[in-house]
Amino acid sequence: MTDRDTYIEKTKAKLDQWNAEIDRIKARAEEAQADAKIEYEKQLEEMRQQRDEAQSQLDEMRQASDRAWDDMKSGFDKAWSEIQSAFDQALARYR
Repeated sequence: MTDRDTYIEKTKAKLDQWNAEIDRIKARAEEAQADAKIEYEKQLEEMRQQRDEAQSQLDEMRQASDRAWDDMKSGFDKAWSEIQSAFDQALARYR
């Protein structure tokens, strides 16, 4: 497996983890009272947006040529760090 494949698999695994966290919080939201439910839904939407942005970037990385991938990786690392931070902040509100 190439470094690129390993990188993509690690990123995919993190997205899978985020999907599981979103599902867990969604289950909590469904049990919450009306006021709390609104806040849950707001945070879930924020988390979904972060996840979708990360998925979009991962899709671009998968389709990039080897040469383009090398150029894209540093930009993706920076964007991924920002996305992960925002997702983790939203998730921390429910732990």
